[in-house]
Amino acid sequence: FLVHKPHSLKKLIVTMQNDAGENVDLYIPRKCSWTNRILAAHDHGAVQINVANIDPVTGVSTKTSTTYALCGYIRAQSEGDEAFTALTKKNDATPSN
Repeated sequence: FLVHKPHSLKKLIVTMQNDAGENVDLYIPRKCSWTNRILAAHDHGAVQINVANIDPVTGVSTKTSTTYALCGYIRAQSEGDEAFTALTKKNDATPSN
């Protein structure tokens, strides 16, 4: 355990790292790719979508993917398609035409 003491004694931050400095927490919560909200266990409207990465020259899948998570709030407000399109365009996963 590494314990970081910030200047104020109100908060104590504990992180689990190994000797190499890699994060070894047992559970790392997912966050919405659009709003950065933590996706809680009771958010049953949340989705996780994997989009295949495409080689721009050949147009063939590179067998890797980019993962996007959208919280239920965005989907309930009917903004899921807008958020998903903006995220994929930002990462050049969709064609520009």
